[in-house]
Amino acid sequence: MALCIPHWLLERVALGELSPDALADARARLEHERDGDGRLARLAEDSRRTLERHPPAAVAAEVERRRAARARMDSAREAAGRGGWHGLSLGMPVAASLVLLVLSTQRELPPEPAPARAPIIWNVSERIKGEPMLRVHRQGATEPEPLANHARARRGDVLQLSYVSGGSPHGVVVSVDGRGGVTLHHPATLTGSTELAPGEAVTLGHAYELDDAPGFERFLFVTSDAPLDVATVLEAARVLARQPSEARTRPLPLPDTLAQTSFTLEKVP
Repeated sequence: MALCIPHWLLERVALGELSPDALADARARLEHERDGDGRLARLAEDSRRTLERHPPAAVAAEVERRRAARARMDSAREAAGRGGWHGLSLGMPVAASLVLLVLSTQRELPPEPAPARAPIIWNVSERIKGEPMLRVHRQGATEPEPLANHARARRGDVLQLSYVSGGSPHGVVVSVDGRGGVTLHHPATLTGSTELAPGEAVTLGHAYELDDAPGFERFLFVTSDAPLDVATVLEAARVLARQPSEARTRPLPLPDTLAQTSFTLEKVP
């Protein structure tokens, strides 16, 4: 029996993001699936409902409101003469970012691959059910390839993220890159639930394609015993991303009641 095409490829079929040859090949594979056409139809219907819930005009208005709030916050910081590393208070006004893939130029890395290391984990709060963690797979021609922390990656690599909650009921996954770009991975939207599924690794619903931002792509997993404010985590990620020397290794500037784990990919040309 033919293997089902992965979800990330199905999304590209629905969005028309494949070359004509790749699209023809994907559609041929769908025709040999038991429910290939049904999967594609359900994805299209889900996209339609999402657009109904979040009309473009409303999204644009919310983006503008948050951009203005962010501008006011930056002005206040400049007026107060702030500088260096600062944490965030959960009570301060927080502006959420648009989730964008930012194109950039690649810097060189040493010729030999960096040794694999375990993900960096800041267990700030006490844990008795294990540690939350992120797992990253790179989509291949036949099956996903599991990546080690600090593995090498390139522009165009398609990644699938998954998490292990470690007993934490809530979490947010964001990434920062070498150009200062910030992307939200879980939940899928600013207003989405931060609830985590228990048990083994849970795959996120959308794949992620790397752009050519230089140096690194770092994924951070913030976990909590209570629901999280997604906008606050995004703002913390932007604060971290603006300091490239800190962004590779430092935790997000968030309250020490939250736990964080990090998974970094080294970008090569």
